[in-house]
Amino acid sequence: MKYKKINQSLFIENRNRFTAQMKPNSIAIFYSNDQMTRSGDSHFKYRQNSDLFYLTGLNQEEIVLVLFPDCPKGKQFKEIIYTKQSNDHIAIWEGHKYTKNDVTSISGIDKVLWTEEMPSLMNELILLADTIYLNSNENDRAVCDYPSRNIRNALNLRKEYVGHNFERSQNILKSLRMIKSNYEIDLLQKASNITENAFRKVLKTTKPGMMEYEVEANIIYEFTRQGSSGHAYIPIIASGKNACVLHYTDNNKLLVDGDLLLMDFGAEYANYAADLSRTIPVNGRFTKRQKSVYNAVLKVKKESEYLLVPGNNLTDYHKEVGKIMESELIGLGLLSREEVLVQDPAKPLYKKYFMHGTSHHLGLDVHDLCHRYAEFEEGMVFTCEPGIYIPKENIGVRIEDDLVVTSGRPINLMENIPIEVEEIESIMNAKITV
Repeated sequence: MKYKKINQSLFIENRNRFTAQMKPNSIAIFYSNDQMTRSGDSHFKYRQNSDLFYLTGLNQEEIVLVLFPDCPKGKQFKEIIYTKQSNDHIAIWEGHKYTKNDVTSISGIDKVLWTEEMPSLMNELILLADTIYLNSNENDRAVCDYPSRNIRNALNLRKEYVGHNFERSQNILKSLRMIKSNYEIDLLQKASNITENAFRKVLKTTKPGMMEYEVEANIIYEFTRQGSSGHAYIPIIASGKNACVLHYTDNNKLLVDGDLLLMDFGAEYANYAADLSRTIPVNGRFTKRQKSVYNAVLKVKKESEYLLVPGNNLTDYHKEVGKIMESELIGLGLLSREEVLVQDPAKPLYKKYFMHGTSHHLGLDVHDLCHRYAEFEEGMVFTCEPGIYIPKENIGVRIEDDLVVTSGRPINLMENIPIEVEEIESIMNAKITV
């Protein structure tokens, strides 16, 4: 992989935290992601299942993790990794695959077997257990049109072992993955630092007459140069009216003098995601109106950060952010106090100009696994990304940073990334040819 080796203590601790919440005499089984066909006989770039990576650090296809903390067969069977065995043909066509020593070195799991050895031993272990933990994608916004390897095997297990009890691994993982360890926060910080360097490159190179995809090219160049595996999600490089399309990803329009450029992108490093939004003037200078809207969004972001504290929750948090946004929209002349006073509380007027949420969990997934209604706790990592979108004025502004919840004010992982109007203009007008 491109990233530096991660301390295996991260994955050992993650497994210990997971197994501590398993029911007595239970077994948990996790499968790696499939290789997905792109076209013909070619595949998309491989991305590991986030849960399997969280528990092992392994970034290869055809891997199975088995956890059986109460296994009566012996302590060496409490943790098992199955991985495919390489051969001369695979080595020639695909390159290096994990050896058993590689797997142990990365994950901290000593019992490593080849996948050919899996059927007979797995059957014995399952028959020794009373309960089987199955894993699936429980992101409540996920839309999956095909059954993953976890789902396919879960269906087979339910069919074959009808007398067993079955439990959801995700219910445990949601609680665990919401709280980031210091190891994880360090990896998120690295992803943010790479993202910062990419944004600074954008500030120094963007000018009227460029195409949106040229800006994207400068971003991916900096990502690749610094060991990122690439974009943590499909980037939004939206100029002019495109900035008012929340999930605009065509990135193929001309940058016009006088327009704003809204960018939403983030580097992935060691499978951990950064998530940044910034809005800049294409020509390096905000107009008076653009600056007013930008500073309104920035004010909402700064005040919203103070609400990311232990004991709060996303439902109440978003209501409070909405009140802050209402005040700013009144100041911009987009809403009046009178109409806000008589608005339908179920359909707040601010949503005409700010129609998305302000924060979401961040980690191995950009919209990270979570219990949506859980109270905020120390160690949670959230984005904070208010925006104002005014299609009639050709203005769309979104500003976003990534923050760690603490007992006091959140830690901003992106605190060094330019955000103030004056800093953005200063860097853009001191351009260096790159």
